[in-house]
Amino acid sequence: MYALTQSMNHYFPRSRHLAGLIVVLIGSLFCLWLNTSINTWTNGRIVGLSSLTLAILIGMVLGNTVYPNVAERLNVGVAFAKGQILRLAIIFYGFKLTLTQVSSVGMSAVMSDALVLTSTFLLTYWIGTRWLKVDKQTTLLIGSGASICGAAAVIAAEPVVKADAHKVTIAVATVVVFGSVAMLLYPFLYHLGWLQPWLNAQQYGIYTGSTIHEVAQVVVAGNAVSPEVGDTAVVTKMIRVMMLAPFLLILSFALTTDSSDNDKKPSFIDRVQQVKVPWFAFIFILVVLLHTWVPMSASFERSMVLLDDVLLTMAMFALGLTTHLGAIKQAGVKPLVLGAIMFAWLIIGGGLINIAISMIG
Repeated sequence: MYALTQSMNHYFPRSRHLAGLIVVLIGSLFCLWLNTSINTWTNGRIVGLSSLTLAILIGMVLGNTVYPNVAERLNVGVAFAKGQILRLAIIFYGFKLTLTQVSSVGMSAVMSDALVLTSTFLLTYWIGTRWLKVDKQTTLLIGSGASICGAAAVIAAEPVVKADAHKVTIAVATVVVFGSVAMLLYPFLYHLGWLQPWLNAQQYGIYTGSTIHEVAQVVVAGNAVSPEVGDTAVVTKMIRVMMLAPFLLILSFALTTDSSDNDKKPSFIDRVQQVKVPWFAFIFILVVLLHTWVPMSASFERSMVLLDDVLLTMAMFALGLTTHLGAIKQAGVKPLVLGAIMFAWLIIGGGLINIAISMIG
């Protein structure tokens, strides 16, 4: 109980955090306003843009110009936003999901999600570390983003992987770039008639939800065909998001080592004992269950979703502030090449997985 209390105390900001948190909060609110305003100014013609993308871009600009001059005073609060605020954002993400959504699309969507997630992550790790020689942390983050839910998965995996800020930014960049291309390419291929021989409209929705990176990108790609397809695509995507908690637990287990004796291979029990359980991810699942079974007013749900948007944007803005362009340049083009390869895999390999499951069904 004492350990739990101590852990909970870490989520309460202290006076030393306030300056940095205020700056990050103002930046995130500006990004949320700017995202909404851009959609209004352009009559929605700029699609797929999110406050998270704006937050990391604006944060990076400030982080490499103005922020270094005040970093000493703000760093503690900014680090709090990248850590504790991020975990709270993942927890509140559960208010966007319900288990009822799973039953509405059936087992084919669950199977597609599970197979695409597993194959994408394992393939990313093998190609990244064995062939392209990308560092392990960056590879794991790119794999997390491509296989689950884009930027949210990248920043959720960061505490488990213990990656540097610039590596997180690189992984998020691959999600933004290739997810945006997918958002436009999928409906283009569908309307050309190239996908209809293999997938009907419902199956296209499942294909979209199981292979495109970000939730916002899935919304655009699905609704470009029809609102019904859009609903199927989003629900399928949300099932992928629910797989985040067990994924992080398995990842933590896979990354454990026996530090007491480097020459001795750790046993299964040793590794289980060393696993750092990502409790925030499992509290996220608990929130999903509560959202499913406990009646909630529409205004309360909207408030929780808005709060989550603010928290996620704060975490991304803080990440941008602490990302140095020099470190990204040093990483080279290999991470982008890896992201491109996995983008191709999601289109072709993910498509074959969905076709196979549709034939079985």
